[in-house]
Amino acid sequence: MRQPNPAPESLDAALYRGADQYELERRTVFARSWLLIAHESQLPETGSYVATSIAGYPLIVVRGEGGQIRAFHNVCRHRAGPLAFDGEGRCEGQLVCRYHGWRYALDGRLANARDFGAAEGFDPRAFGLFAIACESWRGFVFVNMDAGAPPLSDGIVPLAAKTRDMPLESFRFWRRQTHEIRCNWKNYVENYLEGYHLPLVHPGLNRQVDGAQYEVSVEAPAVFHWAPPRDGAPMSGLWAWLWPCHGINVYKDGLMMERMWPLGPDRTVLDYLYCFPEGMADADMERPMVSSNVITAEDIEITEAVQRNLDAGIYSTGRLSPRHEMGVAWFQAQIRAATRRP
Repeated sequence: MRQPNPAPESLDAALYRGADQYELERRTVFARSWLLIAHESQLPETGSYVATSIAGYPLIVVRGEGGQIRAFHNVCRHRAGPLAFDGEGRCEGQLVCRYHGWRYALDGRLANARDFGAAEGFDPRAFGLFAIACESWRGFVFVNMDAGAPPLSDGIVPLAAKTRDMPLESFRFWRRQTHEIRCNWKNYVENYLEGYHLPLVHPGLNRQVDGAQYEVSVEAPAVFHWAPPRDGAPMSGLWAWLWPCHGINVYKDGLMMERMWPLGPDRTVLDYLYCFPEGMADADMERPMVSSNVITAEDIEITEAVQRNLDAGIYSTGRLSPRHEMGVAWFQAQIRAATRRP
């Protein structure tokens, strides 16, 4: 007799709140994973930079001489001032601390400790910026704070295979859109990893695709979604997710990369990077963004409601659907493994 698939137990509600759990995940998940920070087209020339903060880590990527893109902690070695405020910009040949004016070459070397004075035992060569690993994949720039991390190519194999014939290199950064949510980042990721909620939470989307045939497949460290359109039209593009917090939405003529970054134990920021071919009409680029905004608003409403219930102290654990929530089960297993205390 065929045995039914087990229904895995979900994470305990206590893991979706609290400063200690957040700090643990900062160190064991985000400081050890490849994280999308920019598109190469956001760094068009020497001195172009993008600065941002990921799970409380201030980071900066900059294009140096010869076109090489490097990544650093956005922290001056003097007294922890920022080299740039969050956003995009361009510096004239050097990164300059916004606090006391220490200057760094674009390769991270300390070039000048402004008006520092004579100081015995101070060797400028020992005070370069804290460098971190930086690699590009088809125009997208990823960083990793773990010096011993395997190369990006090792962790992107399933996504690379699925997008092999898609013209990703033809896309250029167009617009960034940000949404802040009052929920734990894992709560939002798990919502992204299943289509079980689609008929109830996304009625508009459910009219376009057949939720009864919604499929989620885990090809670690990626998860792929598929649902046939109700009009029988052939599917194009790709809907995927990549560990630990990236959504990938490839359209017929464009792409949106979604980042689900924690701002704290109870706040998450969604960062959408929209990329399209050069010369595409504004109206055509606006269309997927407008559609995405509707779905995002629906997801925000339900995940904030779920977070309130997780915080209420009534619910501890539940059971995951073996048909619909295997992506959630895999993600939760990764969180358990990453944050397991010795």
